[in-house]
Amino acid sequence: MEFAELIKTPRVDKVLLHRPFHPTVGGTLCLTGHHLILSSRQDNSEELWLLHSNIDSIEKRFIGSSGTITIKCKDLRIIQLEITGMDESLNVASSIEALSTLDSITLMYPFFYRPMFEVTEDGWSSFRPEQEFELLAVETEDWRLSDVNQDFSVCPSYPSVVIVPKSIDDESLRKVAAFRQGGRFPVLSYYHRKNGMVMMRSSQPLTSTNGRRCKEDEKLINATLRPGKRGYIIDTRSLNVAQQARARGGGFEQEAYYPQWRRIHKAIERFNILQESLIKLVEACNDQSHNMDRWLSKLEASNWLSHIKEILTTACLAAQCIDREGASVLVHGSEGMDSTLQVTSLAQIILEPKCRSIRGFEALVEKEWLQAGHPFQHRCAQSAYSNSKQRWEAPTFLLFLDCVWQILRQFPCSFEFNERFLVTLFEHAYASQFGTFLGNNDFERNKLKLRQKTLSSGPGFTNPLYEANGLVIWPSVAPQSLLLWEGVFLRWNRSSKYLEDAYEEMIHIIEYNKDLQVRVNALRRQLAELETEDGMLETP
Repeated sequence: MEFAELIKTPRVDKVLLHRPFHPTVGGTLCLTGHHLILSSRQDNSEELWLLHSNIDSIEKRFIGSSGTITIKCKDLRIIQLEITGMDESLNVASSIEALSTLDSITLMYPFFYRPMFEVTEDGWSSFRPEQEFELLAVETEDWRLSDVNQDFSVCPSYPSVVIVPKSIDDESLRKVAAFRQGGRFPVLSYYHRKNGMVMMRSSQPLTSTNGRRCKEDEKLINATLRPGKRGYIIDTRSLNVAQQARARGGGFEQEAYYPQWRRIHKAIERFNILQESLIKLVEACNDQSHNMDRWLSKLEASNWLSHIKEILTTACLAAQCIDREGASVLVHGSEGMDSTLQVTSLAQIILEPKCRSIRGFEALVEKEWLQAGHPFQHRCAQSAYSNSKQRWEAPTFLLFLDCVWQILRQFPCSFEFNERFLVTLFEHAYASQFGTFLGNNDFERNKLKLRQKTLSSGPGFTNPLYEANGLVIWPSVAPQSLLLWEGVFLRWNRSSKYLEDAYEEMIHIIEYNKDLQVRVNALRRQLAELETEDGMLETP
């Protein structure tokens, strides 16, 4: 298919662009296969380059012979195009609708993007299981690399190589995979070097109503326990939901078969409930007409901060079991691709200082989200404005990033990256020039040859306040401690000038402080030298 077939009117002059907190800009609108571009000859006006894949929905309104097209984006911004001429307005609107709803992944911009600069860092190599295992092997000999899933036949949503207990052979892994939903057998997520405890993740066991068991599964999980130790199974569903799953062939670990494990249920919502929550929150943030009571009521009704609290509380529980209780943990929900990954990745940020560095966080996203099989293509197909019927969409990854921001805000000096890095990841998950978040799992990415045909996201934005903190950090999950993430949900609804000015002032203060520190150290050295000379002169 040629993009030209979808573009009915490639260029329109005298188009007006309206954006909140920006002056109206007049210019020429151009439509390409991947971008909507508005270019103006006015002084100090930036060109607008908007990816079609970033468009969530459009609304059309016609008055006389002119039309207004309202474009609502997946990054939550809203812009308006005022076009003179009925035919031009209709053609532009239908072209944008067609180009923003392409089904084929290979027609998306990352397959066509060619940077105008030299790429010095390969984002695809931010995490490799082999390198992780080399570091693990220095600490313990109890684990091994398995390529049982080399052709993705055992578990289509797992990577080709996983880390599993050394005492469990590949044939046993195949039997365990048949006992777990989607073949997602328990694999190593994190090794806590402080005390040797581990965190594993999986999907739910297929126990069904007849209490089916799998001895290989029991052996695999028990292989992570030390003699005389107990472990915790954190199920991210309520007990009621887990029991209902048995009627559909799913279930949970029976105490009779897993006597050394204590099961804890922590209900974390998924799918359409989270999507509805996002829609309500964005609607509340965009409504400029309500008073304080109405705003607070709408914010509460969205339940967004309640979801943040549930996820952070469960992550803190997993971290506490590992670090303070000295126990290993298995985390799973139903499929093990959503709430499970939120918990395991956040627990590592709490426990592991390396995950708070830029490279460490990039590796964490690669390991616990991309390679772990979070279906980005499905979850991020739509954002908060789409009018089409929801299927698999859910802001699971955005909630994770929001939780990271909550921790970053409470520990502003413990993270090497800043808020802008998190916002960029949110944007890239929904639409970008990179292939990082295309596809639903490694199997699909290999078939699409994304590593060969697209680029992955580059390095993150550095936090000027960063001071390496080697300790475990325990965030507060009290309601008073959790705030609305204004950097995402209010950034298009307010002027950012004062925030930018404040950030520049902070950078200036930090640089000035560094200069003073250098001068202080130099004066101390001079003083020490003078004292030494005086001592030598006084010596008879």
